[in-house]
Amino acid sequence: MTRIRTENLGGATAWILHRPHPSVQGLVRQLGVIGLDVREAWPELPSEAIAADFIFYDADMGHDEQFPWAPGQSPMPMIALIGSEAPGRLRWAMEMGAHAQLLKPMSDKGVYAALLVARSNFDRANASEALISDLQSRLSARQTIVRAVMIFVMKGKTEAEAYDLLRQTAMAWRVTIEIAAERLVANYSNEKGLDDGRRIDPA
Repeated sequence: MTRIRTENLGGATAWILHRPHPSVQGLVRQLGVIGLDVREAWPELPSEAIAADFIFYDADMGHDEQFPWAPGQSPMPMIALIGSEAPGRLRWAMEMGAHAQLLKPMSDKGVYAALLVARSNFDRANASEALISDLQSRLSARQTIVRAVMIFVMKGKTEAEAYDLLRQTAMAWRVTIEIAAERLVANYSNEKGLDDGRRIDPA
């Protein structure tokens, strides 16, 4: 379970990507009270915004080209500033990767909660992606080990003998079983490719 971080936000940097509007200044003031370093931009985020801790963005007039990353791939928590509840605008706001939202007209209420919710959801999403990546890596490594074992089996070894040979090979090469399996499978594929090439083109 991901721990929700609720420590002081003082010193964090927040960019507000929104057209000039009086209500934005209220958000700027409240973020300043909380202790954030606030910067504004429109119509695009500058390159230095990639180091921000939070991004507030206009869900009503925003578009993909305003961001220097792909939709849903922000390197920081994103908070949508929503005025229109038109399905198309809400869908776009979600596709951009909103981790929290604030409704317009904005006030000083809900800003701190939005910051905490956004960061918690961002942390959870990153933890889930890391877990999925790790599981995919383990599955891929396991499949490679099975393929390496089958190479020995096709040469007349039992599965137990084949696995033992793979383990001994890894020890001899001073690498993990996974790396040894990758090398054996790659070598086998290269040798098979050469054989196939000779059959196709005898010359």
